[in-house]
Amino acid sequence: MSASRSVSFPGSAGVLEGLLDVLPVETHAIAVVCHPHPLQHGAMTNKVTYILARAFNDLGAVSLRFNFRSVGKSAGRFDNGIGETGDTLAAMDWLSAKYPGLPLWLGGFSFGAYVALRAQSERAVKRLVTVAPAVERFDTASIKPPVCPWLLIQGDADEVVSPQAVHDWARKLPRPPSISILKGAGHFFHGRLNDVRQAVVEHFSVREDGR
Repeated sequence: MSASRSVSFPGSAGVLEGLLDVLPVETHAIAVVCHPHPLQHGAMTNKVTYILARAFNDLGAVSLRFNFRSVGKSAGRFDNGIGETGDTLAAMDWLSAKYPGLPLWLGGFSFGAYVALRAQSERAVKRLVTVAPAVERFDTASIKPPVCPWLLIQGDADEVVSPQAVHDWARKLPRPPSISILKGAGHFFHGRLNDVRQAVVEHFSVREDGR
């Protein structure tokens, strides 16, 4: 079992708060997880964000969930994904400095998945997980197509993000992700959180290139 510790670290808009989920055993990697939209009650305690952190723990990574600017005790104002990308880069850099030399993984849910896609364009990420990425709601032109092993999880009954739009966008990329479709799952994966966790663990348990 992992244990959550409250942490804080500097961001470009001020201090950001986070939860560091550490392991009682040897750590093989580090992971940053991004939460959904701040203006729609998104926070690091969101249940999908939590389950992504736990899935990374299952795979041997210390995971950092954090509040974007303006959420909880994090300083700053909402910045439509641009400033939040900077927050994510700050989180990645802080965690990398705390655990030097370990491979960096990144994940996110909904708006957080979109921000994670933006952030991976600027850092060397070894594994990427995006859950119901809100790509149709934001500008994707600045996103550099991921080259690392990448899993995209999408519910086919999503009432917020169009599953077809996500699929069409992903399949047009030079290196499309592996896509896990959860049949009957809505946007918030009610009753399906263990399926999300299992999809991540099973997909990456057979890989060694991200360690």
